[in-house]
Amino acid sequence: MKNLKAKDLKEKSVPELEEMVRQERLALFHARRDLVFRRVTDTRSLQVRRHNIARMLTVITENKRGETNV
Repeated sequence: MKNLKAKDLKEKSVPELEEMVRQERLALFHARRDLVFRRVTDTRSLQVRRHNIARMLTVITENKRGETNV
């Protein structure tokens, strides 16, 4: 999992971003489940996913308000 850049996210439409958030939340759920069952030990990926979700939600809010800070 890599960090997503806000600059790249601002180029996407709101429906695309909402779909990305849905997929990322599902991936976070599965990563947490795998952590509980000791299938993975990489806890950093959980933090990266949470930060990516927050970044996407921020860009969605900015787009809905009509802000264009680049």
